[in-house]
Amino acid sequence: MKLRKDMQNELKKIQQQTGITFLFVTHDQEEALSMSDVVVVMDKGEIQQIGTPQDIYNEPKNAFVADFIGESNILDGIMREDYLVEFFGHKFRCVDKDFKKNEPVDVVIRPEDIDVVKPDEAALSGIVTSVTFKGVHYEIIVDVKGFKWMIQSTDFTAEGEYIGLKIGPDDIHIMHKSEYSGTFGDYSTFSDEMEEDLQAPLSSSEEGQK
Repeated sequence: MKLRKDMQNELKKIQQQTGITFLFVTHDQEEALSMSDVVVVMDKGEIQQIGTPQDIYNEPKNAFVADFIGESNILDGIMREDYLVEFFGHKFRCVDKDFKKNEPVDVVIRPEDIDVVKPDEAALSGIVTSVTFKGVHYEIIVDVKGFKWMIQSTDFTAEGEYIGLKIGPDDIHIMHKSEYSGTFGDYSTFSDEMEEDLQAPLSSSEEGQK
């Protein structure tokens, strides 16, 4: 990991010293964002979005870009009017406009933009199904009416705890429906895979090590 970071810094230094254009191809999202002035996101040979790292992360054009660059909770929603979207049976203020009235949309909410609060302090609430310590934050999976949300928080939350999910207008990003709608969404698969790993029987060699 440290060698990789050192190489990234060395490449950036060489590019700045020579002043020539570098074309860097990678599947590592963090690497793409940290090393690039302009990012081109492609799928099956077709360009999905071109923009600065900030634009790509904060203003993804479709569900593929939102899912590929960083972690994303992607939900079905309805744009009731400018600055007002509805999902999970609740209406939320947002900062997006120029959509058709009552237009079906994809709603993107990044895990780090969700605040953990008491259940009665938020429109959405659910049960914590798993907690993983990632060093700089905890990765928390929360079941809200069957939809598995991911939250990234520096505060510890215990598994099985009932919590509220507070989301502000600036934390909600609205996208038009696309061919990728419905392909990406919650973290059910992520949560199920973790559970399967925990329940998987040990091999004979692992048992011996244990």
